[in-house]
Amino acid sequence: MSELNTLLEPGQLVRNPNQPDWGIGQVQSNVAGKVTVNFREQGKVVIVGSQIELELVFDL
Repeated sequence: MSELNTLLEPGQLVRNPNQPDWGIGQVQSNVAGKVTVNFREQGKVVIVGSQIELELVFDL
């Protein structure tokens, strides 16, 4: 898992750099290397943290 992904907490806003069309997502959970994110345009997705490094969103 990437270092950033280990720090993600529920409620934080993120982007998947590999899928920009998914829009901004809100972290739902972060358990055992799997981050569940609810994306505006894609819905709920489980991300394997060791394969994709999510980007934190600070400004909308």
